[in-house]
Amino acid sequence: MDLFATVKSAVTVKEAARHYGLKAGRNGMVCCPFHDDRHPSMKLNQDYFYCFGCGATGDVIELVARLFNLSAYEAARKLAADFGLDPDKPPAAAALVNKQRPAVRAFRQDEVYCQRVLCDYLRVLEEWKVRYAPSTPGEEYDDRFVEACQMMDYVENLADILAVGELEERVKVVQSLIKEGTLPALEARLKRMKEGEGHGEIRKAV
Repeated sequence: MDLFATVKSAVTVKEAARHYGLKAGRNGMVCCPFHDDRHPSMKLNQDYFYCFGCGATGDVIELVARLFNLSAYEAARKLAADFGLDPDKPPAAAALVNKQRPAVRAFRQDEVYCQRVLCDYLRVLEEWKVRYAPSTPGEEYDDRFVEACQMMDYVENLADILAVGELEERVKVVQSLIKEGTLPALEARLKRMKEGEGHGEIRKAV
């Protein structure tokens, strides 16, 4: 069985969504992560997702590819790693091995947390770089535009390491971001921004 078939036969869209932090209601609806969605408009089925707001749709691999800006192959590899799957082993056997490794599961939960917060921050930076760009050569730079210019490459690099880097690199990044309090601070800042508070404390969170 090849990688794509292994992943799709072992992991449902609902399982992947839950693993990566999308919380669905009883009706399988979640706020779509692909547009500014204040009310749940994405439906999670076992084999596919569909957003009634922006039209985003696809299978479990497409969901993960879009969540983390990966190619289909990279998304399949990530799912296989995160769910302990091996194309050469039956999915049930691989899942059983994974359940016996709580330390690995704990690391993967931390890794997913880091990826989610970094991707949220990247979306903000991308918006700021366009929205707050100076309209004339002599215009004073907005702090948000400056932050976007200075931070995007760095944050993208961290996100890339967590998505496709070697295990040793990923462990170092996760430990650094969480143990130093960087990610909790950044998550709190993003939450305040969503609630309408000022952008404040430039670059203190990363």
